Amino acid sequence: MRTVTTRPSTRLTLYVAFELGNTDWHLAMTPDIERLPRRRTIPARGLAQLHQELAAAKQHFGLPAAAGVASCYEAGRDGFWLHRYLTAHGVRNLVVDSSSIEVNRRQHRAKTDRLDAEKLVTMLIRAAGGERRVWAVVRPPADRDEDRRQVHRELLCTRRDRARHTNRIKGLLASQGIVLDTLRALPTRLRTARRWDGSPLPPLLTARLAREWDVRCHADARLQLLRRERRQLLDAPDDPAIAQVRQLHALRGIGLDGAWLYVMEFFAWREFQNRRQVGGLAGLGDTHYQSGDLAHQQGISKSGNRWIRSLAINTAWGWLRYQPQSDLAQWYQQKFGHGTSRQRKIGIVALARKLLIAFWRYLEHGTLPAGALLRT
Repeated sequence: MRTVTTRPSTRLTLYVAFELGNTDWHLAMTPDIERLPRRRTIPARGLAQLHQELAAAKQHFGLPAAAGVASCYEAGRDGFWLHRYLTAHGVRNLVVDSSSIEVNRRQHRAKTDRLDAEKLVTMLIRAAGGERRVWAVVRPPADRDEDRRQVHRELLCTRRDRARHTNRIKGLLASQGIVLDTLRALPTRLRTARRWDGSPLPPLLTARLAREWDVRCHADARLQLLRRERRQLLDAPDDPAIAQVRQLHALRGIGLDGAWLYVMEFFAWREFQNRRQVGGLAGLGDTHYQSGDLAHQQGISKSGNRWIRSLAINTAWGWLRYQPQSDLAQWYQQKFGHGTSRQRKIGIVALARKLLIAFWRYLEHGTLPAGALLRT
């Protein structure tokens, strides 16, 4: 009779957990969950020191020099370059979603880099031994797919920065009792504007407003440059991702910005297996709560891609306007259209999730959302 065990083979594998910091990296290394991890600190991005510590750990635990190495670290600011480096050097590495790591449920939880690294290496051994649902693993994108994100993310950041400077200019003028009909008139109004007593604007405030206006004009020029760059990328004839952008943009109610963001951030390189994965990755999945006889829903998880989640909700509002005859719009109107404001907002989140799933089926299988119209 064959015996099945979930304990990993520890003789030929060194398990390593990274706690990545800006100045230091903390390592926890052990070949077995029953042995005390070897803790070391190396300079951040010190790859030569990393190889030395791995060799020293193998010698310390009595492993052969050719023993395999399995590692993990939390997804964060360092991105995926370390994953690619480790993979290229034969290390089986995992990038872990930080929010999926189990924690002590007590209110005051001890938190140090040393404890985090020890916890990670223990969970890595458990996952390698076959234990399911230890954590959620992030799928690193390819270099090309990651590089495609830069254009739309820079566009979003530039628009946000421009809005901040615009609001700051309006707020500074409002503090002096001055309101502009159009912001384009600001350079002229700085010379002619008068306060409540007929006096001109103070000189330091005038200088600050001029500088804020220069920054806003620079943001406008930067947006035009990014849009031109994106138009050039859209001319690529044989790029599957660009073809998906055109396909999604063909739907009425989906603008070019939205189609680009959906594809490059969500659909182009991910391999969804079912609708639950689509909703879960966008953070639009429901969260159950059950304790004894008490059971209820706690709303959406918000644990997925924040760019897609906010875009999907905005798309859902636009879908009601531009696709009113579609089945999904009719479903929303029948179920939530006559409810209160709160009920309509809850319903729009449900519609956003259904739309994401419909877009996935449309791009994956060519199935047009029921009742939806294409652009003329």
